[in-house]
Amino acid sequence: MLKIAPSILSADFSRLGEEIRAVEAAGADLIHIDVMDGHFVPNLTIGPAVVASLRKVTKIPFDVHLMIESPERYIDAFAAAGSDIITVHVEASTHLHRIITAIKQKGKKAGVSLNPATPLSAVEQILPEVDLLLVMTVNPGFGGQKFIDGMIDKIRRARDLIRASNPAVMLEVDGGITLENIRAVQEAGTDIVVAGASVFGSKDYAKTIGEMKTLTKRAVT
Repeated sequence: MLKIAPSILSADFSRLGEEIRAVEAAGADLIHIDVMDGHFVPNLTIGPAVVASLRKVTKIPFDVHLMIESPERYIDAFAAAGSDIITVHVEASTHLHRIITAIKQKGKKAGVSLNPATPLSAVEQILPEVDLLLVMTVNPGFGGQKFIDGMIDKIRRARDLIRASNPAVMLEVDGGITLENIRAVQEAGTDIVVAGASVFGSKDYAKTIGEMKTLTKRAVT
């Protein structure tokens, strides 16, 4: 079954702990945490201290997405803060293999992410070493953006690449996921969807997550 990872980028930051407990109770499988530095992407969010404080309120896996320059400088801190998956961008990582190795040495799952315009060829050499491939379907930096047309084909090609290189890799998609497109995203080969505004912007988290899971159950029956 497709896993749902609500992104706290769209949550109420004045009550993050409550928001995380609420989506966990509503059926979320992971919590997606977007870390932005104001340089790699035009936004500034949270750091390891906030992740550590949120770790105290739940045992649900933390899917930490580092949209930052020089991510190698922060692997130790985010690992210590309680991250379960740490994903870095190929565009921000000069020595990607070294970074992936460092994440795994901390006992964490390692992910690599691609911006919409970055070709899949950029991860071919590292794919055998990672646990997760994240395909961005919006330009990173802000929540609530519209899914970019044409990304469904890229998701399909990412799934084909995973099958050929490392079938154990989880394929995650982030950006513009709604009830209207989630089924197509799953049918293209996705294992995990990041859903921010569509979950936290809804009045009933359980209803929204439930509808997402119902739609994707039908997609594979």
